[in-house]
Amino acid sequence: MIIECSYCKAKVDGKILKEHEKSLESNEGPLAVKIILLECPVCKNALVAQQEFWPTLSGRYKWTDVTRVWPNPEKQLDWSIPIMIRTPLEEAEKCYRNGAYNACAVMVRRALESICIKHGIKVKSLKGGLKKGLEELLDRGIIDNKIYRWGEELRKSGNIGAHEKGKKISKEDARDILDFANAICDYVFVLTNKFSNFMYRRQYMERK
Repeated sequence: MIIECSYCKAKVDGKILKEHEKSLESNEGPLAVKIILLECPVCKNALVAQQEFWPTLSGRYKWTDVTRVWPNPEKQLDWSIPIMIRTPLEEAEKCYRNGAYNACAVMVRRALESICIKHGIKVKSLKGGLKKGLEELLDRGIIDNKIYRWGEELRKSGNIGAHEKGKKISKEDARDILDFANAICDYVFVLTNKFSNFMYRRQYMERK
C-alpha cells in the first residue's frame, strides 16, 4: 500500500499489519472508514493510515487514497465540503506532493470554479468567467471581501499554471495556494455549516 513515510520522507509500499473497518450512518460523509496499521519497508517504523468510502463524481462509490493519520497526520478535508470540490482539492494536493506546482494551481482554480457551480453560478457561460463568478459570490454574501481577494489571487495563479508558458509556480507559492484554497472551503462550507447548526440549537433552546 503506497504511503508517504514521515520518517523516510519518501513514498513507500507499506506492509499492511492490521486493518479495521467501520461502517458509518451519514448522508453527508463517507459510508465507511478504514484504519490501517502499516510498517515502512525501509525504516521499519509503524505508520497509521486511513481510507474513506466516498461517492465519486460519476455517482459510484470507491475507497479514497490512503492518508497518513499518524505520525504527523496529513491534512484531511472536512466531510461538509461537497465531493465536486473535494475532488479537485485532493488532486491539487497530489500535484503538490509530486512537485507539479503549476498543475496544483490549475486544480485549485478548478476547485474555485466548482464552488461557483455549487452555488448555481455557471462560470463557463459568464463573460469574464471565474472572475465574474467570484464577484457574484461576493455580491450574494457567500464570501466576504478578504475571501474574494484570496480567490482572485488563486484565480490568477491558476491562469499562470494553465496558460502562461515559461512561468512557473514555486513550491512555496503552491503550498500557500493550497492553504488559501482550503481556508476558502472551510469558510464557505465548514464554518458556515457549523454556524447554521449553532444558531439552530440556540433558537431551539430559546423556544423551550
